[in-house]
Amino acid sequence: QVHLVESGGGLVQAGGSLRLSCAASGRISSSTTMGWFRQPPGKERELVAAIFRMNRAFYGDSVRGRFTISRDRSKNGVMLEMTSLKPEDTAIYYCAYDERLIMSSVRLPDQYDYWGQGTQVTVSS
Repeated sequence: QVHLVESGGGLVQAGGSLRLSCAASGRISSSTTMGWFRQPPGKERELVAAIFRMNRAFYGDSVRGRFTISRDRSKNGVMLEMTSLKPEDTAIYYCAYDERLIMSSVRLPDQYDYWGQGTQVTVSS
C-alpha cells in the first residue's frame, strides 16, 4: 500500500507561480512513475505532468513550457513547479503513483494504482 499526500495549492493571480509537492509513504518501489493530474469543474481528469523511469518527463500540451515536474528524493515523491499561471489552470490537482506503468500509458489516469486526496489551485484573472 502507498499513501500520497499533496501540499502547496492555493490562490494565486494570473501570471504568478506555485509549487506543489507530493510525499509518498508505505511500500515504495525503487522504480516508479509519478504524476500530476488535474480535474477542472465539470471536466475529466487530465495529465498535467508525469515522470517515468529514468526520469523521463511527460507534459500536457497546455502546460508544456510553463510547468516542470521533478522527483523529490527526500519525500519519495514529486514536485510540480508552476509558472505563468492562467485562470484555466484552476482545478483540483492530484498526485498519482504506479510501479508497473508502461510508457504508452503514462497519460492515462485509470492506469495509476494510487492517488492523493488532491489540492485546490485557483488562479484569478
